Amino acid sequence: MRGTGVAALPEFVRLVSHPLRWRLVAELARTDLRVRELVAIVDEPQNLVSYHLRLLRDGGLVASRRSSFDARDTYYHLDLDRCASALADVGVALHPALRMEPVPDFGTRRSGRSSVLFVCSGNSARSPIAEALLRHRAGSRVRVSSAGIHPKDRIPRHVVRVLLEQYGIDIDGQLPRPLDGTRDRRFDRVITLCDKARESLPVAEHWHRTHWSIADPAESTNGRNTYSKFVSAAAEIDTRVRQLLPTLDT
Repeated sequence: MRGTGVAALPEFVRLVSHPLRWRLVAELARTDLRVRELVAIVDEPQNLVSYHLRLLRDGGLVASRRSSFDARDTYYHLDLDRCASALADVGVALHPALRMEPVPDFGTRRSGRSSVLFVCSGNSARSPIAEALLRHRAGSRVRVSSAGIHPKDRIPRHVVRVLLEQYGIDIDGQLPRPLDGTRDRRFDRVITLCDKARESLPVAEHWHRTHWSIADPAESTNGRNTYSKFVSAAAEIDTRVRQLLPTLDT
């Protein structure tokens, strides 16, 4: 019997079917990591890990960004939205009946409340944005807070403006909070949003830690801050928050 013209292997399947690339993708799905951390986790030579990371980057599944704490380091991040789109395309390519259904709303299966703490250095931009967006999207189903290792005096007006104008969230009057008051509390997830905070966050055995390497929108460009940088940072954080929700239900 002659073949029926089976379609070529989808690029996504080719990329992630290699055992080492699948391991790298699985680790980066949990948290942003540097090459040397991935090398230690997978126990493979650095040149081999770097080669496979480059293939994943060329395929659009993984992105990289220089560390704001140490420019010699690079953090790698898995584009979960791109993975979801590619997976959906793979299903349809195999058979139309395999079209993926939307993920169920968060909280439909969990009886208890999750708790999340967002941390950045100053608790003035990235972590309060993340706190506001998670509370906005999850409501009372998540106990959420944010703090800074060295909290600033105030939250920039651009943060208040972008949350109000882009998401309808009002945090006017909120002030940065210190990390000291949270160290003895238990959280289902502690998420650092800046590279410096990740390096200096005190070790707490009962904290399940995740890192999101997000550029600081408050860093000045030609001596001034631009509103568009805060819009972009909030959009990136909102994407990560939406991707976080299903993991809190497991």
